[in-house]
Amino acid sequence: MEIQLDKTYPKSPPSISADVPYNFDLQWSINSRLKDVVQQFQEHLEKLQEFWSTLDDIDKSLCVIDPKQPSRSISHRQINIGNDCFIMLCIDANNPRSLPECRFMGSGPFVGSLRKKWQRNSRKWTKDKPYLENLACLLETQLPRPTDVAKNDQQVECGICYAQCLPVDDELGAKSGSGTDYTCDNTTCSKAFHSVCLGDWLRSITTTRQSFNVLFGNCPYCSDPVAVKINNVKN
Repeated sequence: MEIQLDKTYPKSPPSISADVPYNFDLQWSINSRLKDVVQQFQEHLEKLQEFWSTLDDIDKSLCVIDPKQPSRSISHRQINIGNDCFIMLCIDANNPRSLPECRFMGSGPFVGSLRKKWQRNSRKWTKDKPYLENLACLLETQLPRPTDVAKNDQQVECGICYAQCLPVDDELGAKSGSGTDYTCDNTTCSKAFHSVCLGDWLRSITTTRQSFNVLFGNCPYCSDPVAVKINNVKN
């Protein structure tokens, strides 16, 4: 918190700025002092704890791509939901467990389907449920976790499907919504793939060999040897 005093202080209240979503209404009188400002600010922070806790939970549990380094005053989160689609959530700082404002970004039937589910299920949102459980209920699917996408800040596209994340699809099981998880060992290539996509591609090549649950073939880009477990491949 930053406090600026006017030359007429203490007759006039100080100016306050802080890294919070909104400022509190300072109660001030001629008898007020700076300690009263601090006390009121602390009370304001207490009211915002649930709001910040909700955002922290989202940041830890979902693939937030914007803001990269959020300040405590920012109330929106843009989340990667797979299939090159994103959802923008705006959290109400005064009522953080309420149904958030929502905007879907992307193209194609996947986004349209999620938008319809959100509208159809919005009445199912309840403040008693954990935030992530509410999101899963409305969208009728589990959203990708941070460990399912590239672990650094740069999202890596698959060299076969050219998407950063696989679609959110129950048929993909644990791979639903996941990011690239296989990289060519050739350091001059280092092309990234979804193991699901690479496995499907290898099975379409007649020269691919299989030993137990592993497919052996060649990188589509540099032709160096690659190997993918079949249990990572869609049925």
